[in-house]
Amino acid sequence: MYLVRSYLAHVSHGHFWTGTEKPGFTHMHRGQDEDTCRRLIVINLLCPMWRRLLLRGLFPVATPRFPYPRHFPSCPLLTHSRGFAALWTFTLRDTGSFLSRTYKKDAKSTVDLPTSAVTITEIKQYLRSKDVPFHDGFSCLHAPTIFMDAASRAERFSLFVDKTNGQFLCMDTQVAGSWEDLQDCLEVMQAEEREFLSPQVLVDYQESAEEQEQSERDASEVRSIWSASVPFSDLTEDEETLIKTMFQITKISNATLKKFGVRLFKPTKSLVFPWFGGPDSSLKGLKLLSAQSTADGVHYNEATVPRCTFYNNLFGLPLLSRMDASVVLTGRELDTLAVSQATGLASVALPRGVACLPPALLPYLEQFKRVTLWLGGDVRSWEASKIFSRKLGLRRCWLVRPGEFRPCPGEALAQGKNLSRLVATAIPAAHKSIVSFKQLREDVYGEMVNTEQVAGVKWARFPELNRIMKGHRKGELTVFTGPTGSGKTTFISELALDLSMQGVNTLWGSFEINNVRLAKIMLTQFAMQRLEDNLEQYDFWADKFEELPLYFMTFHGQQNIKSVLDTMQHAIYLYDINHVVIDNLQFMMGQESLSVDKFAVQDHIIGAFRKFATNSCCHVTLIIHPRKEDDDRELQMASIFGSAKASQEADNVLILQEKKLVTCPGRRSLQVTKNRFDGDVGVFPLDFIKASLTFSTPVKGKHKLRKVAAKPEENEGDQATPKKDAVKREKAEKQQSKTAKSTRAAKNLATGSE
Repeated sequence: MYLVRSYLAHVSHGHFWTGTEKPGFTHMHRGQDEDTCRRLIVINLLCPMWRRLLLRGLFPVATPRFPYPRHFPSCPLLTHSRGFAALWTFTLRDTGSFLSRTYKKDAKSTVDLPTSAVTITEIKQYLRSKDVPFHDGFSCLHAPTIFMDAASRAERFSLFVDKTNGQFLCMDTQVAGSWEDLQDCLEVMQAEEREFLSPQVLVDYQESAEEQEQSERDASEVRSIWSASVPFSDLTEDEETLIKTMFQITKISNATLKKFGVRLFKPTKSLVFPWFGGPDSSLKGLKLLSAQSTADGVHYNEATVPRCTFYNNLFGLPLLSRMDASVVLTGRELDTLAVSQATGLASVALPRGVACLPPALLPYLEQFKRVTLWLGGDVRSWEASKIFSRKLGLRRCWLVRPGEFRPCPGEALAQGKNLSRLVATAIPAAHKSIVSFKQLREDVYGEMVNTEQVAGVKWARFPELNRIMKGHRKGELTVFTGPTGSGKTTFISELALDLSMQGVNTLWGSFEINNVRLAKIMLTQFAMQRLEDNLEQYDFWADKFEELPLYFMTFHGQQNIKSVLDTMQHAIYLYDINHVVIDNLQFMMGQESLSVDKFAVQDHIIGAFRKFATNSCCHVTLIIHPRKEDDDRELQMASIFGSAKASQEADNVLILQEKKLVTCPGRRSLQVTKNRFDGDVGVFPLDFIKASLTFSTPVKGKHKLRKVAAKPEENEGDQATPKKDAVKREKAEKQQSKTAKSTRAAKNLATGSE
């Protein structure tokens, strides 16, 4: 139902055509192809319905307009966080305050190193010591379940233990937990000489009262939406044509939609994709897909119940057979429908597309000896395919390389391509240490064709940075520095927040300030206002901010480099982190002995981060304090503290310049002194907005900088300036005296006439 508010917000802000305008193929759709124009018209035909609902007062809800337009592949900002039943009775007061405050602690918002890091060797040794039989799988160890008696479990190996972190899942009972939980269970069984444990032993172990209450609300909302949804077979022919045209599924048959359980939620005209899971294949969640018309075309928004953090669905999983040895992994539910209908192959869709492959889903993919990843037709999907194949096991993964003739499955079906032939052209993910140009030829061509996508994710708040650096790319190391007190942490937090709002999974390691203060800064930047003055809006913005793919390390103060790297690697495996921010380097140098050369320690730390960024295909932003410089001197690349290794190893070097002797706006600027991607460097001014703790680029930055530089000289004064000022003052005084005389004469004349 959050989609209802989203639609109404767009209607109220003029994002759709009004009833007096006539959508057509001319002025509003110039440059669009016929299919896109048809979808735009279909979507806009729905607008009168929204206006009628709004006028009747059925949905008296308003949503504040975002300061910047944002579109995400998985749209985490559009996922709702309030119950379905509450939305029907929810009202907005005249003052704009919310009815009540709700707070729920999210254990996944911070990332900490596991209490005891475990290796695959230790897991195997422990299982052997407890006489637990197992065999090696692709990403998990397979063992008999300990939560069922021997007669019930037969000889199935339904207990899966993750090789990387030791987390386990029992397929028969859905009991899951950490490696420590499994050890405790085995110790209890051995001490009490039991053959098995009750499945209830860990069911309520990890859920608090608040979490259970939230789960009940989610379950109620899922049932309400599902019962209000209708199958496509119950739609009229006109309704079916409108919906299929809107979502580009005109070639998907009703039989395929019925097979996967896809329905239509009429109040928001959204497709409903069910999540069936558990031993009884019960309904556990839903994903709603809606279409939105914008000036750039059609954008599709997703909303999940429960929220995306806890939405671990493999769409299409109940339709798979235990005899299936291969599966096609897609990034969208609509792509899974296309693959299944066109090829007849087993196919499932990831819950969050190319953003993340949760490790909790790996046991469900263990049975397949061949996994074909066809996540999309762009460069970002290609990068995600290579990252996910490492989790799944390179030996069994095959990748469909994106290209002009290999779009995503949904588009390929709409274009009439042979999907079976495209799946057959997949290449193996495993590769040797040495490759030839013949093997790299397609990759080189792909980078030349998709130059914008190769450049990386663009910033929405800093267009000048896009002009110089072209974008944010994976696998790079960025060194950021600036004078003390210039706002390095504030600026880099907004820079990372900008990327996180576009779906870049971000991990923050703040050793200088605590996470509460950092989160407060980022929340203020996200809301673009001082929430201290508008506390009634806190819950609204906090709910939105909570859905961002943003995580924080729990470290504070001086830390050891090994602990930090282990935590980063742990976060990448769990949450598929794409961007890590380390603030700052100096706090990881205090753990070493005083007798060790500090420059050698710094070189070692920088080298470790450089290796981590390359091997993990993750962008690392490293903040380094500069050497002490005079206040009237600008920082250079040589001003970075330590040896030259920092600037040599870095792909990008950013410097936040500040003119401390200037107090007027425009004293700060961002300078890009190194850009390994294409060599472009440059500088642009920044204005700091204290109310929102954000930085913005002036419209006429260069002219403003010249004026700022000239003001101190005017205050100091040279020999020519006072003379010119004196002449101007004399002329002004003479002019004022003449004006005063003429005014007095006019008054006397008027008095005499009276």
